[in-house]
Amino acid sequence: MTEPAWFKSSHSDNGGACVEVAANVPDVVPVRDSKDPDGPALVFPAGAWSAFVSAVQAGEFDTV
Repeated sequence: MTEPAWFKSSHSDNGGACVEVAANVPDVVPVRDSKDPDGPALVFPAGAWSAFVSAVQAGEFDTV
């Protein structure tokens, strides 16, 4: 398995309540809490993550 290369959004400036994502793992996208880098990660199918990001960019979650 590929070692995840974690990154945080450059727009992330909210006092530490951030997630980190690794986009270098084939077919999946691991996501973890930036405050707990040794804790568990959620792993999403790449297509599902892409659909989620597209929905966020389209403003589908603005009321949450």
